Amino acid sequence: MNSINADLHCHSVVSDGTLTPEALAQRAYQNGVELWSLTDHDVLGGQQRAKVAAEQLGMKYLGGVEISVSWMGQTIHIVGVGIDPENLMLIEGLRKTRDGRSARGQEMASQLELVGIAGAYEGALRFAGNHELLSRTHFARFLVEKNICKSTDDVFKHYLIEGKPGYVGHIWATLQESVEWIKAAGGAAVIAHPGRYRFTELQKDELYKAFLAAGGLGIEVITGSHSPHQYEEYAKIAKKYDFYASRGSDFHDSSESYIDLGHLPLLPSHLKPIWSLF
Repeated sequence: MNSINADLHCHSVVSDGTLTPEALAQRAYQNGVELWSLTDHDVLGGQQRAKVAAEQLGMKYLGGVEISVSWMGQTIHIVGVGIDPENLMLIEGLRKTRDGRSARGQEMASQLELVGIAGAYEGALRFAGNHELLSRTHFARFLVEKNICKSTDDVFKHYLIEGKPGYVGHIWATLQESVEWIKAAGGAAVIAHPGRYRFTELQKDELYKAFLAAGGLGIEVITGSHSPHQYEEYAKIAKKYDFYASRGSDFHDSSESYIDLGHLPLLPSHLKPIWSLF
């Protein structure tokens, strides 16, 4: 079962990707993906389109979402796989989470204007397929378009991370809420790209324990955000905490993402794949 080419983490234009759900499904299929999930940030608007497109191509599909969570002063992401996108508790929870993105975007634009970058709010909106989901990624694409930075990675380093002139924090869902919403929708909660978070070892341990206590089940081991060394590191974490393991490219765009859909190494054979629950 670990040999399945599963990609359970990617984003469409419905959140901060650049391809439609249909185009993503086609790309996943062409890259050999057998089991797929679209996991847009805090929104479910692309789920039916993704499911229909996947099934027409002969791919198996699991409903998905990536929820923004505030924990210990940082933003982390919890992926829900196998969710029912019609679940009212999940829909309402995500709606509350999205509230405030517009005001946050306007404050980001105001800060960027103070350092000589005008029109950032309107510019970012042009890159947002869904204005409710305006994010730092959309601002980053605008700054690249304006030749202020060479890449979106450069934009984040110089403008959009904590301590930089365009960064504005936001209070997202709690860890407990995110897991409860996913469970209510029949899904399994997974900690996304754990190698990206700037926690101490003690804080990581607290995160894993709190996640398990809330009813979380999995952790991304093989992801486009991890190095080969981190594949091994988080495989050990999965065994230590008895997590199910997940695999996903976190694909957003061919020119921005570290790896393409379906091009990741397979899960190690000794781990429990999250998709075995479904």
